[in-house]
Amino acid sequence: MTDPWVALEPGADPVERVRILRRAHKAFTEAGTVPRPVRSVVAESWRRSARAGVVPDGTARVELMDGDLGAYRAEHPLARVMPLFRELMGTFAADGEHLLAVCDAQGRLLWVEGHPATRRQAGRMNFVPGARWSETSVGTNAPGTAVAVDRPVQVFAAEHFFHRVQPWTCAAAPVHDPRTGRLLGAVDITGGDGLAHPHSLGFVQAVARAAESQLALLAPPRATSDSVELSALGRDEAQLVVLGRKVRLSRRHSEILVLLARHPEGLTGDELLCALYEDESVTPVTLRAELTRLRRLLGPGLLASRPYRLTALVESDVAVVERRLGTGAVMAAASAYAGPLLPGSQAPAVVRLRRRLADGLRMALIARRDPDLLADWAHAPWGEEDLDVWRALAAVRPTAAVRARLNALEAELSARLPAELSTGLPRSAHPAWARPVRQSDQRTSATSSQRRRS
Repeated sequence: MTDPWVALEPGADPVERVRILRRAHKAFTEAGTVPRPVRSVVAESWRRSARAGVVPDGTARVELMDGDLGAYRAEHPLARVMPLFRELMGTFAADGEHLLAVCDAQGRLLWVEGHPATRRQAGRMNFVPGARWSETSVGTNAPGTAVAVDRPVQVFAAEHFFHRVQPWTCAAAPVHDPRTGRLLGAVDITGGDGLAHPHSLGFVQAVARAAESQLALLAPPRATSDSVELSALGRDEAQLVVLGRKVRLSRRHSEILVLLARHPEGLTGDELLCALYEDESVTPVTLRAELTRLRRLLGPGLLASRPYRLTALVESDVAVVERRLGTGAVMAAASAYAGPLLPGSQAPAVVRLRRRLADGLRMALIARRDPDLLADWAHAPWGEEDLDVWRALAAVRPTAAVRARLNALEAELSARLPAELSTGLPRSAHPAWARPVRQSDQRTSATSSQRRRS
């Protein structure tokens, strides 16, 4: 196989490959082994599916219906390029008895269009708008795997994890926000064995790139000072988009921008010192040098002083998640949450904000009791050791894999507890990035007063 992302190499017999894949799928589901010639991308997806507790005889679950689906689709960024998808893929799907499908970044199908008979057949396995087709819900499939690995991928026949999906072949490619690089979802073509060709994968990849170009044209950079976007979730170094120009920030500059974006009224030098540095010996000169470098990086006029503040309104991904949580839009908040805020930062104020945002979202997920949303969090890198979420997931989806993971986490916690008690450290079920800041972080107000007096 010259390209591991393509399902069949030129000249391969699809009937023989289906027979081999069915035998391999049976071996994996019964013994956990993946024999050759299963592609590595498929083998890894099967393992992720099994860890998520997906069973081969399951069925996709429809999450959004009627008005909820319509409202969610209308607000989704990919709605703006649906005319393009239809123009480029509609005739191909209808003539070839295929389906055009578009999903969001969580693998939730937003649109499924194409040949009527094929749509009816796909509807029997809930391949319909509003259904969740993420790997954590239905296992290996092109749209769900494409958003899971953020790569174009083709899935052929018995490479699908669900038995009822194995008569199908699909190819999907992720689509990103051209300004921020954020994953928006994926575009997919689904049909019969005829799609098991390198051209179908190249086709959807070209359509995805065309959609990104169209999104860039539909939202051109505004020639005003208020065109500023900050992406800091899931990144150790934030990205700022200023007038269409992408600026990658250092960790310290990322921390400063996050805090100033959160305080449009501005922060004094003392307040920034306390917010950024645990070390009380850090002098205002150090901070002023960092701000001078940041001002040069941003360009003239964006960073003002006395107090330090941004002269333009900055739209940050942190604020988006907070707004959605505040209105009870838990699903939308989870969709916008790309990971912990600056996970490598030890700045006291950033640590507190990171913890508050993560805890607010995870508690909302626990309260909602949606098994797919909980599974997405639990299987994300930041949720692998989140005991509370795993307990909530086990309550609503008590599969063997989920129970096994929960038992392992509880055993680890029981083993750690004596050591924590002996050292006086607090017991915590949260991963390291979400744990409370150290005692020195609690002296912020006192330190600030001392600095002002000095």
